[in-house]
Amino acid sequence: MGFTEKSLSAVIEKVRFNSPLVHNITNYVTVNDCANVLLAVGASPIMADDIGEAAEITAISSALVLNIGTLNRRTIESMIASGKKANEIGVPVVLDPVGAGASSLRNRTVLELLERMRVQVIRGNLSEISFLAGLHYATKGVDAAESDRENNAVTVAKSVAAQYGCTAAVTGAVDTISDGNRTLRIHNGHSMLSRVTGTGCMTSALTGACAAVTRDFLAAAAAAVAAMGIAGELAYESAGNIGTGSFHIAVIDALSRLTQTLIEKRAMLDEA
Repeated sequence: MGFTEKSLSAVIEKVRFNSPLVHNITNYVTVNDCANVLLAVGASPIMADDIGEAAEITAISSALVLNIGTLNRRTIESMIASGKKANEIGVPVVLDPVGAGASSLRNRTVLELLERMRVQVIRGNLSEISFLAGLHYATKGVDAAESDRENNAVTVAKSVAAQYGCTAAVTGAVDTISDGNRTLRIHNGHSMLSRVTGTGCMTSALTGACAAVTRDFLAAAAAAVAAMGIAGELAYESAGNIGTGSFHIAVIDALSRLTQTLIEKRAMLDEA
């Protein structure tokens, strides 16, 4: 397959060079963090969720990220309009199905989004992606449920990738990313990332930035996931003993300081 640490670092470097505009229709719990991580890696964020401008903003953007974390009926219409516009003009779409499996509204919405638009990358935890794969799921709100760990992440990722013709990224202690043919596992990260709200949303935003600069969406998702994992490790080393608030800020600091050399030194990946 030829995937190396350099493959990932090259994508992040391209983001810094191109500074792509990334349109996020995301949730209000993490919208500020998503904007800041995009700025940290050199991308330009815009958060426009009103139906009066959503599709128009997508038309001038290089990627669209849809996040259903704080789902409401008003933004569903905007997501559909933006997704259709993105498909029309060839802008890649990243979907974060936050809490899929937790409520009938979330379940209906994520399936409707996937029916009404083409999505290039789906990023979620094991419970969320298991729901999309039609497997057993017992989601714990917006977190992965312990009982869902019996589902094999490689199988789940491959199944969703094949079903929706996309790249599927299942993030967790070990991250699994597949486009249905190629499958990678990334072993970076730190458990403290799960104690800060929004690190998954941030990873999806980063995926949008990476998808904006390469049409190899497996590489885009892997670069974003690895970048967040490495940032978590660096944040723990610098601020983990202070507390979760300092760790949170240190993650953004680490992303702003990521270099090709640092990524190539610390990235840990293998083929599944």
